[in-house]
Amino acid sequence: MVRAKFFARTALGLALAMGVAAGGVAAPAMAQKKEAAPKITLSKGFMSAYQAAKGGLDAAAKRQNVVDGRAAVTAAENAYRSAQGKTARDAARAKYDADIAALGGVVAGEAQLVEAAFAAATSPDDKFVAGQLALNLGQLSFDKKFQRRGLQAMIDSGKVPAADVGKYNYYVGGLAFDMRDYAGARAAFQAAIAAGYTEGGVDALLADAYISDNQAAEGLKVLDAAIAKRGASAPEDWIRKGIVTAYRAKLANEAVSFSTKLVQGYPGKDNWALSIAVVRDMVQFQNQEQLDLMRLMERTGSWSEARDYFEYIQAADPRRLPAEALKIIDLGVAAGKLQTSDVSVSDARTVASSRLAADKASLAGLERDARAANATAATAMAGGDAYLSYGQAAKAEELYQIALTKPGADAPRLLTRLGIAQTDLGKTAEAQATFAKVTGLRAPIAALWSAYAKSKAAPAQ
Repeated sequence: MVRAKFFARTALGLALAMGVAAGGVAAPAMAQKKEAAPKITLSKGFMSAYQAAKGGLDAAAKRQNVVDGRAAVTAAENAYRSAQGKTARDAARAKYDADIAALGGVVAGEAQLVEAAFAAATSPDDKFVAGQLALNLGQLSFDKKFQRRGLQAMIDSGKVPAADVGKYNYYVGGLAFDMRDYAGARAAFQAAIAAGYTEGGVDALLADAYISDNQAAEGLKVLDAAIAKRGASAPEDWIRKGIVTAYRAKLANEAVSFSTKLVQGYPGKDNWALSIAVVRDMVQFQNQEQLDLMRLMERTGSWSEARDYFEYIQAADPRRLPAEALKIIDLGVAAGKLQTSDVSVSDARTVASSRLAADKASLAGLERDARAANATAATAMAGGDAYLSYGQAAKAEELYQIALTKPGADAPRLLTRLGIAQTDLGKTAEAQATFAKVTGLRAPIAALWSAYAKSKAAPAQ
């Protein structure tokens, strides 16, 4: 037997190695375009405070110390985005925060004028305009707190056109998210969705506002619904986010579900590697289940490391399925993942090679016994297993069909392998129907195999 000596690289490690973001979905950027204001009439008591704040902001935008402060913030932001490594990024972020604070000090007088305008606002029109002043101050000073306050004041005034309410709430949600007020972000994103806003991945951002607030299960429900709503156009990054989140939160069912969605929508080699790794890590399979999962890895060519080959060889067992074990050893050596000088590899090859001739000679007898009227389910299944291991899918299909008619048949295992044989034969529709009948522990394996069968039936792009 193979002596496994490689510890697992976790599915999350694989995901991160492939570039899946560990953090949240990016929050929406603040709009730079000013929205057209509705027709308004300001109260007399508010007018003087408005004029003072408006004049102060207009003048501040031209002051050299403000211009210089804004340039410093922009440079600090660019440095943060380009910084490499945690130490450099932490230092760059500290510089950015310091420059933001410094700019806030430069416009402290203008902030007092805006506060005075808020205090003087009494009518809905006043409050809408006070919100505009706060938004302008926030944009001038890169202050998200004032930007958010301004937009929220405009919404609360009731003067925002109905067609724009969703968009305004979306921006409020993005600012709240950036400020790590995740409850506030959820409320704003939900208001945006309720108002009919659908742009900018708002559903996924709502999900991330839960996930970032340590509410993974609820966030994944929202994300799953958002993906279902998008259907085939659901972004790949959304699904990968679901996988990483579920994996980290140890939510096995959700991790398996998102992994299946990933290869159903985006059946590339890297995605097969990730999805198979997640299912393998999240569900406690025995050798027979593991064998059928690793067969899918071989069919998709989604090997990642030596561990994959070793686990396949162990599951196949060189004593039981020598031809299949030898095939995987040869594939691993050819890929440079296994070394012939490794005692684990040489031992497995020796055992498999010594069994190969007798195993081949037994095929005819196994088939004869399987087709006998008094054959048991186990006998017929053994014949199917032998032929499947030699790549003789047609014979395997026939014997599995026979086994399924016998009392005491292990239906989930037989159906899984019948579906594999049908997939290998190009009977993709039949295979998908077969995999759909698999229940219990093998259901995630069958779901992945079904996605693979479907991908083989799809026309070439």
